[in-house]
Amino acid sequence: MTALPLSTSRTREVVRHDLKLRSLTVTAVQRLTEHLTRVTLAGDDLADFSSVGPEDHVKILFPAPPGERIARDYTPAVHRADTGELDLDFVLHGDSGPASAWASGAQVGDTLNIGGPRGSRLAPNGYRRIVLLADESAVPALSRWIVATRDVSEVIAFVQSDDPAILDYPFPNGDRVAVTAIGVGSEAALVALGGLHLDEDTYIWAAGEATALIPVRRHLRRELGLAASQVKVDGYWKFGTAELDHHAPLDPDDPED
Repeated sequence: MTALPLSTSRTREVVRHDLKLRSLTVTAVQRLTEHLTRVTLAGDDLADFSSVGPEDHVKILFPAPPGERIARDYTPAVHRADTGELDLDFVLHGDSGPASAWASGAQVGDTLNIGGPRGSRLAPNGYRRIVLLADESAVPALSRWIVATRDVSEVIAFVQSDDPAILDYPFPNGDRVAVTAIGVGSEAALVALGGLHLDEDTYIWAAGEATALIPVRRHLRRELGLAASQVKVDGYWKFGTAELDHHAPLDPDDPED
């Protein structure tokens, strides 16, 4: 995976992009793990595509009946500008959701429209250690975090999954990168984080099911007293919610400072 640029300091810089709708064609479909499949897209519309932040997301417009709009946000897994290809990874959980249903049946030659990203927030620079926590929905973003920071920081990553073979996913590696599989839910996450010394020289990023992350954020921000500038906890999805607004506060009872 091509290296991603870093901010010039611990303050995360923002890069804006021109918003454009792109019509792309499926060129490959690859099953990565029991629950994750990778769809490779290509097309002339990717010529000016840019995604340089670890948490970037594109808006995928799935096929829908006339008059309806079905859209979901996804982090680009890998963008290969030299070959004009974009990989998107989907969690497969049956045909109940539009994204999973589409990805389960995706074939070479299918078309898909995407928009964005509107902008990129670069990874911070200057932390000795980066700690990452993600469930399967956030594995692409976790991988991009590794790529962005592994040359300048120690990276400790925890992947939450009930798939014993989740580490078959093509995670980036490095001399100072450790990726560990742990169980799902807030308890497993808190146990994993509790085994680390988290101080002012550590940046923590976590993403996944929103409800399970509320205790994680409270532990990091309220119990440990870590600064808001060094903690990012993002709900990518939520049980019982069809299209979660991941820009909304994770914990309405304790919004960000």
